[in-house]
Amino acid sequence: MQRLLFTPLKALLGSPCLRLLVPRVAPRTQCGCSCGIRRPVRPGQYSTISDVALQSGRGTVSLPSKAAERAVGRWLLVCSGTVAGAVILGGVTRLTESGLSMVDWHLIKEMKPPTSQEEWEAEFQKYQQFPEFKILNHDMTLAEFKFIWYMEYSHRMWGRLVGLAYILPAAYFWKKGWLTRGLKGRVLALCGLVCFQGLLGWYMVKSGLEEKPDSHDIPRVSQYRLAAHLGSALVLYCASLWTSLSLLLPQHKLPETCQLLRLRRFAHGTAGLVFLTALSGAFVAGLDAGLVYNSFPKMGESWIPEDLFSFSPLLRNVFENPTMVQFDHRVLGITSVTAITVLYFLSRRIPLPRRTKIAATTLLALAYTQVGLGISTLLMYVPTPLAAAHQSGSLALLSAALWLMNELRRVPK
Repeated sequence: MQRLLFTPLKALLGSPCLRLLVPRVAPRTQCGCSCGIRRPVRPGQYSTISDVALQSGRGTVSLPSKAAERAVGRWLLVCSGTVAGAVILGGVTRLTESGLSMVDWHLIKEMKPPTSQEEWEAEFQKYQQFPEFKILNHDMTLAEFKFIWYMEYSHRMWGRLVGLAYILPAAYFWKKGWLTRGLKGRVLALCGLVCFQGLLGWYMVKSGLEEKPDSHDIPRVSQYRLAAHLGSALVLYCASLWTSLSLLLPQHKLPETCQLLRLRRFAHGTAGLVFLTALSGAFVAGLDAGLVYNSFPKMGESWIPEDLFSFSPLLRNVFENPTMVQFDHRVLGITSVTAITVLYFLSRRIPLPRRTKIAATTLLALAYTQVGLGISTLLMYVPTPLAAAHQSGSLALLSAALWLMNELRRVPK
């Protein structure tokens, strides 16, 4: 994922633009009368960035600097935090079954919530025309509707906040000239992904509003669209966090040994496994698969339940059978924590900087905390606070995996 999403920083660190940040000092002469005196700069040479700006007729510095890199890194770190908040709030919205309360989507118009009794009743009447009210919530009161409506409203407004957090500072940094050529491409991709995420969210909600005459099941959004919505949010989060860590944390010049190379590859594979486990949670949530078998380590009375392959054709079981979906999530979770444990002990066999060791220890501690939260959520029939904590734990675990990968990244020559 690292290779696909991000270009190396080699071009940035070795670019002529950064070399201009260092003032040019003329070499000292060896005669006694002129030692310590700088020679005049030849025409076309500039001793500082200020000279470049003045020569070009600009009053502002447009070349990247370490201070600009730190500013951009902090901004992207804040952005990744807002995305994490959106993911957690979206999970709570799903757990409280509030996601289908707003039956239309308008970018500007819906930013103003209903204020009068008439407006609330009109909004409630629109909701009553869709399957969730007819099948599941036919006895819902207006006060109960207001609760689920405000949950979905909060999630949508937070999404708009995430968009502003990306787009407005990006335009500012671009205008100031604080983004290198490589960063410009990343920032454009991140802003585009934010916009795509909003459209994908509404596409997901639409799947839960469709009438299905032949089905008497509880109305819910498509688990495929839910997984796509969560997956794009996780990609946005990982991309923002990785870029911010790369800009803010100084790289370690580690000796390129075979042990380090194996550790780095194993860390990349483990991070991918953690990402896949978090993504599989979308299918669990979409199918309410956490309510199927509420026992651990066995599923009911057996290790492998009988209805694991009850759907036909066989491939449907992987994504549509709640039993198989929960089974897959369990297997991925156990595999992830095993890989993280192995990764930790491998890191102990190599002399690493203190910050890298802290990252490995943090990853291990979060992995076992996440396992505890997952088992507790399952045994207690998915209470909202525990389930929300479990989803938050997956983001924390993914963050620690990215941190360790960043610590082990190769230093460009």
